[in-house]
Amino acid sequence: MAKNSLIIIGKNRLAQELLELSRASGFDAKIYPDAYTVTSPGSLIIETCTGEENEKREIIKRLDAQFPSSVILTSCLGSSTTRISSWTTRPERIVGFATFYPFKEKKVIELSSGLRTQEQALQETETLFRALGKEPVRVKDAPGLIFPRILSLIINEAIRSLDEGVAKADEIDVAMRLGVNYPSGPLRWADQIGLDEVLAVLEGLQQETGDDRYRPAPLLKKMVLAGWLGERNGKGLYNYGEV
Repeated sequence: MAKNSLIIIGKNRLAQELLELSRASGFDAKIYPDAYTVTSPGSLIIETCTGEENEKREIIKRLDAQFPSSVILTSCLGSSTTRISSWTTRPERIVGFATFYPFKEKKVIELSSGLRTQEQALQETETLFRALGKEPVRVKDAPGLIFPRILSLIINEAIRSLDEGVAKADEIDVAMRLGVNYPSGPLRWADQIGLDEVLAVLEGLQQETGDDRYRPAPLLKKMVLAGWLGERNGKGLYNYGEV
């Protein structure tokens, strides 16, 4: 893959971190807020949308129509890679990945191939992330993959406990940090990731699997609707200043 041909799609913190890390690693990377503003060619695209599925589908379909089959499209997973691939005319070039903010602190990146993903596309995506200082691991094609799935479930249960009055937010976090040696409490972690991103993973899991254990906590959904997304806008499960 040519080092000057990386395109990043998104207007979230993950996209910004990818841009900074790519440029620091020698890539002449470019970022665009959506698929409609892309003006440069590229041999690999990283799409970072974790929001509503219809929005993501339109982004993927637009990129698929805009770029030739030689361009690999790596998509941040809310749904399975095979599901995302079904929105395209060339599913062989789709590779899924999963991570959580802060991306620069994560050493491992999870990758998955859909049923029709070509090995070459997966290998080139692995090469890219290794160049960014990450260690790619291949996992089974499933929404959320491993780390985001399990962490989202823990966060969801912590938010339920908060909503039910089991304990205060800081008490829940202290219990998990000291009780099971978590590096951060699940509620503080949720604010760092972004409550909207946690919600997107849970909704993707529930939609794809039909399993009620992934049903988002009512408080989580309300906070996202209210625009209280966590650290980046000043209010989430904790307050970070005026909003």
